[in-house]
Amino acid sequence: MRTLITGGCGFIGSHLAEALVAAGDEVTVLDDLSTGRIENIASMEGNARLRTLIGSVTDEALVHEAVKGCDQIYHLASAVGVRLIMDKPVETIDTIVTGTQTVLKQANRYRKPVLLTSTSEVYGKSTAVPFDEDGDRLSGPTTKHRWAYACAKALDEFLAMAYWKSTRLPVVIVRLFNTVGPRQTGQYGMVVPNFVRQALAGEPLQVHGDGAQSRCFCHVADVVRGLTGLMNCTSARGQVINLGATEEVTIAELARRVVAQTGSQSEIRPIAYDEVYGEGFEDMQRRVPSIAKAKRLIHWQPQRSLQDIIADVANENGADTKG
Repeated sequence: MRTLITGGCGFIGSHLAEALVAAGDEVTVLDDLSTGRIENIASMEGNARLRTLIGSVTDEALVHEAVKGCDQIYHLASAVGVRLIMDKPVETIDTIVTGTQTVLKQANRYRKPVLLTSTSEVYGKSTAVPFDEDGDRLSGPTTKHRWAYACAKALDEFLAMAYWKSTRLPVVIVRLFNTVGPRQTGQYGMVVPNFVRQALAGEPLQVHGDGAQSRCFCHVADVVRGLTGLMNCTSARGQVINLGATEEVTIAELARRVVAQTGSQSEIRPIAYDEVYGEGFEDMQRRVPSIAKAKRLIHWQPQRSLQDIIADVANENGADTKG
């Protein structure tokens, strides 16, 4: 199988590339290295089954070349992280929407199956927890560009579904919930790597707001297993499927667990959202997926706990902990 992964030098994309190369696929990764790193695919350096293209997913000629020579496409290229979205809203919207439009256009030209990764952010401020794929979305106002990412990814989904309905292009949309693990950087606000780094350095763990907001963290290895399973499931085509853990934890409790598990002496320090993101920032209070559809389609559920995730991230950063 010849597989194209856009965003293949990123955190999730590099783990997916490793898994597919190990399974015998010929893999092409396309990445502009704006948030991805070439070091993420260093373990496959020199492997004849890996080809790397450095460039933007908005470059139609480059995407055309990559799509023409593949059998299937995982479209992961996207802006990532709340901080990046707040700092660079124009680039965020353009990369997401234009990139997906380019990939789908070329995929449709050559009739190549596409798996599009979306995000739990599309549920917005909905309180209908756990989030069901067919549930209503509740987005914030356009005057708060914190919601630009959610709206851009929702537009991605609408576009993919339009191709499915109008031309029967084989598309699968996967909404990811807080994927975590080795290689994830805290540069753009990802909470687990930031907490682990702070704990190991003896620095205060900065909890945004009151820390009562909750999330469900899923190990990247479980997510990769779900992505490959859904790509190979013909019944998943034309559908939206959640992938995420269901173990809910508040951010304040996450900080306490990181401190305890790493044996750190760090204090936990609340910090106002306005100090981090500017005035008027809005957050999602809870983010919990329903994974019934993934279970039904491919018998998928997470196998690794939050304790495992913290241990893996800490060990990557030089700590000696097994959870």
